[in-house]
Amino acid sequence: IKYSNKQENKLLAKQRKKVSDVHKATGISKSALISLYYERTKRPDIETLQKVAEYLGVTIDELLTVED
Repeated sequence: IKYSNKQENKLLAKQRKKVSDVHKATGISKSALISLYYERTKRPDIETLQKVAEYLGVTIDELLTVED
């Protein structure tokens, strides 16, 4: 599975959230979140994705699904 951050970026923008907000709420390091945001991480850890999805109020599937 190839990770794409396009949906994550849309969700963050829609909810007016910043990487620093996600970091503070989830405890995920800023560097890990930035790597996800800029697609530097090819195979993100499932636990990290779960925390981000829970914070944004979506499922992992919704987080990874690209909307047109």
